[in-house]
Amino acid sequence: MTGASRVLGRLRANSSALFVCDIQEKFRPAISGYPTVIDTARRMVQGADVLGIPILVTEQYPKALGSTVSEIVLPSGTSVFPKTMFSMCTPDVDNWLESKPNVRQVMLLGIEGHVCVLQTGLDLLDRGYEVHLLTDGVSSTRPHHRATGIQRLAQAGALISNSELALFQLMGDAKHPRFKEISALVKEGQAVEPLHMSLL
Repeated sequence: MTGASRVLGRLRANSSALFVCDIQEKFRPAISGYPTVIDTARRMVQGADVLGIPILVTEQYPKALGSTVSEIVLPSGTSVFPKTMFSMCTPDVDNWLESKPNVRQVMLLGIEGHVCVLQTGLDLLDRGYEVHLLTDGVSSTRPHHRATGIQRLAQAGALISNSELALFQLMGDAKHPRFKEISALVKEGQAVEPLHMSLL
Protein backbone atom coordinates (compact mmCIF):
# COMPACT_ATOMS: atom_id res chain seq x y z
CA MET A 1 0.00 0.00 0.00
CA THR A 2 1.44 3.36 -0.96
CA GLY A 3 1.51 6.44 1.24
CA ALA A 4 -0.97 8.14 -1.07
CA SER A 5 -3.63 5.47 -0.57
CA ARG A 6 -3.74 5.23 3.21
CA VAL A 7 -4.52 7.59 6.06
CA LEU A 8 -1.39 8.21 8.11
CA GLY A 9 -3.11 10.53 10.54
CA ARG A 10 -0.31 13.01 11.02
CA LEU A 11 -1.87 15.86 12.97
CA ARG A 12 -1.06 19.38 11.84
CA ALA A 13 -1.94 22.44 13.90
CA ASN A 14 -2.95 24.43 10.82
CA SER A 15 -5.53 21.83 9.74
CA SER A 16 -6.89 20.72 13.12
CA ALA A 17 -9.72 21.58 15.50
CA LEU A 18 -10.51 20.36 19.01
CA PHE A 19 -14.06 19.19 19.76
CA VAL A 20 -15.06 18.96 23.45
CA CYS A 21 -18.32 17.05 23.86
CA ASP A 22 -20.67 17.69 26.80
CA ILE A 23 -18.25 17.70 29.75
CA GLN A 24 -20.86 19.19 32.07
CA GLU A 25 -21.44 19.54 35.78
CA LYS A 26 -24.47 17.28 36.19
CA PHE A 27 -22.58 14.29 34.76
CA ARG A 28 -19.93 14.45 37.49
CA PRO A 29 -21.37 11.66 39.72
CA ALA A 30 -22.25 9.34 36.84
CA ILE A 31 -19.30 9.07 34.46
CA SER A 32 -16.61 6.46 35.03
CA GLY A 33 -13.20 8.11 35.44
CA TYR A 34 -14.67 11.60 35.06
CA PRO A 35 -11.78 13.39 36.83
CA THR A 36 -9.40 12.00 34.19
CA VAL A 37 -11.71 13.05 31.36
CA ILE A 38 -11.95 16.55 32.83
CA ASP A 39 -8.20 16.84 33.30
CA THR A 40 -7.48 15.64 29.76
CA ALA A 41 -9.98 18.12 28.34
CA ARG A 42 -8.53 20.93 30.47
CA ARG A 43 -5.01 20.27 29.20
CA MET A 44 -6.10 19.83 25.59
CA VAL A 45 -8.02 23.11 25.66
CA GLN A 46 -4.94 24.85 27.05
CA GLY A 47 -2.72 23.15 24.49
CA ALA A 48 -4.99 23.98 21.59
CA ASP A 49 -5.09 27.61 22.72
CA VAL A 50 -1.28 27.76 22.92
CA LEU A 51 -0.96 26.25 19.44
CA GLY A 52 -3.63 28.44 17.85
CA ILE A 53 -6.03 25.54 17.18
CA PRO A 54 -9.76 26.39 17.09
CA ILE A 55 -11.83 24.91 19.92
CA LEU A 56 -15.49 23.95 19.73
CA VAL A 57 -17.49 22.95 22.82
CA THR A 58 -21.01 21.58 23.04
CA GLU A 59 -23.31 21.30 26.04
CA GLN A 60 -26.19 18.83 26.10
CA TYR A 61 -29.38 20.63 27.18
CA PRO A 62 -27.50 22.94 29.57
CA LYS A 63 -30.72 24.28 31.11
CA ALA A 64 -31.07 20.95 32.90
CA LEU A 65 -27.56 19.49 32.81
CA GLY A 66 -25.47 22.55 33.59
CA SER A 67 -22.57 24.22 31.86
CA THR A 68 -19.10 22.89 31.07
CA VAL A 69 -17.28 22.05 34.31
CA SER A 70 -15.39 24.91 35.93
CA GLU A 71 -12.02 23.13 35.74
CA ILE A 72 -12.05 23.62 31.96
CA VAL A 73 -11.30 27.30 31.44
CA LEU A 74 -12.38 28.18 27.94
CA PRO A 75 -10.22 30.75 26.14
CA SER A 76 -11.75 33.89 24.76
CA GLY A 77 -13.26 33.16 21.37
CA THR A 78 -14.11 29.54 22.10
CA SER A 79 -17.34 28.56 20.35
CA VAL A 80 -19.87 26.96 22.74
CA PHE A 81 -23.08 25.51 21.33
CA PRO A 82 -26.03 24.09 23.27
CA LYS A 83 -27.70 21.06 21.75
CA THR A 84 -30.34 18.41 22.21
CA MET A 85 -29.05 16.17 19.41
CA PHE A 86 -26.67 13.47 20.59
CA SER A 87 -24.17 14.28 17.83
CA MET A 88 -22.22 17.52 18.08
CA CYS A 89 -22.80 18.04 14.35
CA THR A 90 -25.78 20.35 14.68
CA PRO A 91 -26.54 22.92 11.97
CA ASP A 92 -24.68 25.55 14.03
CA VAL A 93 -21.61 23.33 14.25
CA ASP A 94 -21.79 22.53 10.53
CA ASN A 95 -21.82 26.28 9.85
CA TRP A 96 -18.82 26.70 12.17
CA LEU A 97 -16.91 24.02 10.27
CA GLU A 98 -17.83 25.57 6.92
CA SER A 99 -16.34 28.85 8.14
CA LYS A 100 -13.01 27.06 8.70
CA PRO A 101 -12.19 25.39 5.36
CA ASN A 102 -8.62 24.66 6.47
CA VAL A 103 -9.87 22.30 9.20
CA ARG A 104 -9.71 18.71 7.96
CA GLN A 105 -8.71 16.94 11.18
CA VAL A 106 -10.80 16.88 14.36
CA MET A 107 -9.48 15.83 17.75
CA LEU A 108 -12.52 14.55 19.63
CA LEU A 109 -13.04 13.93 23.34
CA GLY A 110 -15.88 14.01 25.86
CA ILE A 111 -18.85 11.97 26.96
CA GLU A 112 -20.56 9.64 26.58
CA GLY A 113 -18.23 7.53 24.46
CA HIS A 114 -20.93 5.21 23.15
CA VAL A 115 -23.56 7.89 22.52
CA CYS A 116 -22.67 11.54 21.80
CA VAL A 117 -18.97 10.96 21.06
CA LEU A 118 -19.73 7.97 18.85
CA GLN A 119 -22.42 9.74 16.86
CA THR A 120 -20.26 12.85 16.50
CA GLY A 121 -17.35 10.80 15.21
CA LEU A 122 -19.53 8.99 12.69
CA ASP A 123 -21.01 12.26 11.44
CA LEU A 124 -17.58 13.84 11.08
CA LEU A 125 -16.26 10.82 9.20
CA ASP A 126 -19.31 10.91 6.95
CA ARG A 127 -18.52 14.56 6.19
CA GLY A 128 -14.97 13.65 5.18
CA TYR A 129 -13.07 14.75 8.28
CA GLU A 130 -10.19 12.80 9.77
CA VAL A 131 -11.22 11.98 13.34
CA HIS A 132 -8.62 11.56 16.08
CA LEU A 133 -10.30 10.06 19.17
CA LEU A 134 -8.43 11.12 22.31
CA THR A 135 -9.22 8.08 24.41
CA ASP A 136 -7.86 9.46 27.70
CA GLY A 137 -10.56 12.13 27.39
CA VAL A 138 -13.45 9.79 26.53
CA SER A 139 -15.69 7.88 28.93
CA SER A 140 -19.21 6.66 29.64
CA THR A 141 -21.22 5.69 32.69
CA ARG A 142 -19.93 2.12 32.32
CA PRO A 143 -16.43 1.13 31.16
CA HIS A 144 -17.72 -1.53 28.76
CA HIS A 145 -19.96 1.03 27.05
CA ARG A 146 -16.91 3.28 26.64
CA ALA A 147 -14.95 0.38 25.15
CA THR A 148 -17.72 -0.42 22.67
CA GLY A 149 -17.91 3.20 21.54
CA ILE A 150 -14.15 3.31 20.93
CA GLN A 151 -14.22 0.01 19.04
CA ARG A 152 -17.15 1.14 16.92
CA LEU A 153 -15.41 4.36 15.92
CA ALA A 154 -12.19 2.52 15.12
CA GLN A 155 -14.16 0.14 12.88
CA ALA A 156 -15.64 3.17 11.09
CA GLY A 157 -12.21 4.69 10.43
CA ALA A 158 -11.47 6.99 13.35
CA LEU A 159 -7.85 7.12 14.48
CA ILE A 160 -7.36 6.03 18.09
CA SER A 161 -5.14 8.50 19.89
CA ASN A 162 -4.54 10.20 23.23
CA SER A 163 -3.69 13.67 24.46
CA GLU A 164 0.07 13.19 24.84
CA LEU A 165 0.39 11.61 21.40
CA ALA A 166 -1.64 14.41 19.85
CA LEU A 167 0.21 17.28 21.52
CA PHE A 168 3.66 16.01 20.57
CA GLN A 169 2.51 15.29 17.03
CA LEU A 170 1.08 18.79 16.69
CA MET A 171 4.47 20.24 17.63
CA GLY A 172 6.60 17.83 15.61
CA ASP A 173 9.91 19.16 16.93
CA ALA A 174 11.49 19.96 20.29
CA LYS A 175 12.52 23.25 18.69
CA HIS A 176 8.87 24.28 18.40
CA PRO A 177 8.56 27.78 19.95
CA ARG A 178 5.85 26.61 22.40
CA PHE A 179 7.57 23.31 23.34
CA LYS A 180 8.12 24.18 27.01
CA GLU A 181 4.47 25.11 27.55
CA ILE A 182 3.15 21.98 25.83
CA SER A 183 5.70 19.74 27.55
CA ALA A 184 4.56 21.09 30.93
CA LEU A 185 0.93 20.22 30.09
CA VAL A 186 1.98 16.68 29.14
CA LYS A 187 3.82 16.25 32.46
CA GLU A 188 0.70 17.32 34.34
CA GLY A 189 -1.24 14.57 32.59
CA GLN A 190 1.31 11.91 33.51
CA ALA A 191 0.41 12.38 37.18
CA VAL A 192 -3.30 11.65 36.59
CA GLU A 193 -4.89 8.25 37.17
CA PRO A 194 -5.38 6.67 33.71
CA LEU A 195 -8.74 5.41 32.50
CA HIS A 196 -9.22 1.66 32.27
CA MET A 197 -8.06 1.05 28.71
CA SER A 198 -9.29 -2.49 28.07
CA LEU A 199 -11.34 -2.66 24.87
CA LEU A 200 -12.85 -6.05 25.69
